[in-house]
Amino acid sequence: MHDRSRLPDKIYNVHYKNDIRYTMQLCRWILKPIGIWHLVYDRSSQYEKLISATLIFACFSVLCFVLVPSGPYTLLREKDINVKLKLFGPVGFCLTSAIKYCFLGMRGTAIGKCIKHVEHDWQVIQYQDHRKMMLRNVLVGRRLTTLCVIFLYTGGMSYHTIMPLSSRMKANDNYTNRPLVYPGYDIYFDPQASPVYEIVFCLHCLSAIIQYSITTAVCSLAAIFATHACGQVQILMTLLDDLVDGKKNKNTTVDKRLTLITRHHVRVLRFTADVEEVLHEICLMELVAATLIICLLEYYCMMEWENSDAVAIFTYFILLISLTFNILIFCYIGELIVEEYSKIASAAYEVNWYDLPGHKALDLVLIITISHYPPKLTAGKFCDLSLNTFSTVLKTSVVYLNLLRTVTQ
Repeated sequence: MHDRSRLPDKIYNVHYKNDIRYTMQLCRWILKPIGIWHLVYDRSSQYEKLISATLIFACFSVLCFVLVPSGPYTLLREKDINVKLKLFGPVGFCLTSAIKYCFLGMRGTAIGKCIKHVEHDWQVIQYQDHRKMMLRNVLVGRRLTTLCVIFLYTGGMSYHTIMPLSSRMKANDNYTNRPLVYPGYDIYFDPQASPVYEIVFCLHCLSAIIQYSITTAVCSLAAIFATHACGQVQILMTLLDDLVDGKKNKNTTVDKRLTLITRHHVRVLRFTADVEEVLHEICLMELVAATLIICLLEYYCMMEWENSDAVAIFTYFILLISLTFNILIFCYIGELIVEEYSKIASAAYEVNWYDLPGHKALDLVLIITISHYPPKLTAGKFCDLSLNTFSTVLKTSVVYLNLLRTVTQ
């Protein structure tokens, strides 16, 4: 079988190292602290892989430190329905983050394959305008990743720091109860005693950083791979424009240019299929978690509005905006891929096919036909990621909110 990820026979782009570094920079920064980068990058040394394994163990231990006490407490010990609902949001997000972390580790080989595919494409660029197209798309991916980081960390860290520090409750004149985001430690030790409280509080903040790093890592991978595919589709359309005249590919026949177009098209389709295989399970977790947690955050905002707690309202509202924008990015990425692939049919038809010799124009029919069925990013292969899906998520969260209000009243 032909190995599509091997090094190209000839490297045309002399700037490929800088281009690859620029493309993967933000993703590498996010994946390294949680130990995933050296797991997926095949050029990592044994020492780096050992560090990666240590980081993964440490991160998973911190997540378990949150889930093991708070999970049973939320489900079994807490009897107040309002308090139980308030805990479902953060505990549920931590659980889904841990599951996504597992999927990232399980899909490490496939992610590495996609990264090598991206590197290969940067190495074989022959024309400066093609490189500019790819750099423009890389910039889009970097901006999406940056926005995801800003929104998630702003909302998430404010919830894990401002909320506990601003809601200290006095039980009596001699004792002050210092709340924690995740309860349930009282059966193991006294979480209110110093320095135990401070240690647990810091571990909760560390777990929040890990959770949001996992979510932004998934978003970064999706953004980089999707925008890279869009750049390759745009290159394909320039190759189609050059099919008849051959101004760029001089001294080549129509057959050779058509062969190049077909190979490029198939390669992009395979890459998108690989990306879909890597991300479809994680996207399903994102979709389900976003629907439920957005519903809970809407409920929290309404409850705190009734309690007139300005700090809590502001914190929950920021978190609501953050998670809503996060799922919007995933849906936008899916919409972007479909939109770019759908342009291939128009580009193929707009070629001066009537000037092609013989029956060469018939060879474009297959490209046009395939373009009518563009590849899509899906959530667990159940539903497509698109802006329509995003609107469905918001509508569903409102429906669940009304149901939740009816049950709790």
